[in-house]
Amino acid sequence: MTKWVFAFGGGAADGDAQMKALLGGKGANLAEMSRLGLPVPPGFTITTEACNHVFAHGRHPDGLRAQVAAALEALQARIGRRFGDPADPLLISVRSGARASMPGMMDTVLNLGLNDDTVAGLAAGGGERFAWDSYRRFVQMYANVVLGLAHEGFEEAIEIHKEERGLILDTDLGADDWRALVARFKQRVEAETGKPFPSRPEDQLWGAIDAVFNSWSNARAREYRRLHDIPEDWGTAVNVQAMVFGNMGDDCCTGVAFTRDPSTGANAVFGEYLVNAQGEDVVAGIRTPHPITIAAKAATHTAVSAMEEADPPLFAALSRTLGRLERHYRDMQDVEFTVERGRLYILQTRTGKRSAAAAVRIAVDMADEGLIGRDEAVRRVAPESLDQLLHPTLDPKAPRRLLTRGL
Repeated sequence: MTKWVFAFGGGAADGDAQMKALLGGKGANLAEMSRLGLPVPPGFTITTEACNHVFAHGRHPDGLRAQVAAALEALQARIGRRFGDPADPLLISVRSGARASMPGMMDTVLNLGLNDDTVAGLAAGGGERFAWDSYRRFVQMYANVVLGLAHEGFEEAIEIHKEERGLILDTDLGADDWRALVARFKQRVEAETGKPFPSRPEDQLWGAIDAVFNSWSNARAREYRRLHDIPEDWGTAVNVQAMVFGNMGDDCCTGVAFTRDPSTGANAVFGEYLVNAQGEDVVAGIRTPHPITIAAKAATHTAVSAMEEADPPLFAALSRTLGRLERHYRDMQDVEFTVERGRLYILQTRTGKRSAAAAVRIAVDMADEGLIGRDEAVRRVAPESLDQLLHPTLDPKAPRRLLTRGL
């Protein structure tokens, strides 16, 4: 029987970095990082071949559901929690992962497995506010990604609720506020779809898996592939992974880091993070992230603390992991991470996108450092990107008058 599902985590994996065509870039790198013994939340990857089968035949391939059930059972045993358990639930994320990086083009669902019963078990371990905030995030994301409801309607409901309560920030809302918003969100789902919000975790899981498959053919993904010459028949993998939470308190955070500066190519950690937040908060623009390094704090003239000064041990652990990833892949890496109650987890690594100037500097520096050969350094710089370097640019030392700052 065809193998449709590949497990990873706990220092082992069924796949590796060479299997991007089958596992997608994210799945292959999750497997590789697991093999390296890095702190990767365990999970499993459904292959790109399963996605292509769905599009070709209009149904799941034979054996897929049984293999997913077996992989989920193994994941539960490894984590020590059960999916759908009201007392101590295992929650999972469902993410896309094509063989070529397509940032922001396809869909993700977080906190999957929450319902009116399991939210109580989550609250027992992390607190009422954390649990109900996670629940509303799940309902909001699932309704948008899986059920096709517009994201803006949910954001508008949050804004109206804050106005009614005389509050300004999402972080001002407490457990009772999020509980009320969950009820309002589910009422909207039933009004617009004619069906109640799905409460069975198994139904939620397969709804999310199918939504990720279908996101391969959404309009923005098709346009991205056209612009970047990515073949239509590559398909996307689906990565199902145990949730780790950056929003359980002030000893938690989430962020994105590059092993080198993607604008200049300087050999220094570059990135940003948010305390007590989940991943979408960093990219959604609803909160201003903090710099990771003191140098970045100085360059951006921000008053908030950098990770390097606020939590030196965490910064040291992250820096060591970033360095290890760059040496292993022999290229600048773009890394997503989460810290849950002081423990660092790596959620993704991929070759980082960079400016033309940064590409040249990184290639030269890595050749000088002995990470790559001189011939490979030359091949690392895309010929079409050199056009950027041949045009006149503004002198960075030219006098200027500062009007304002922004992000």
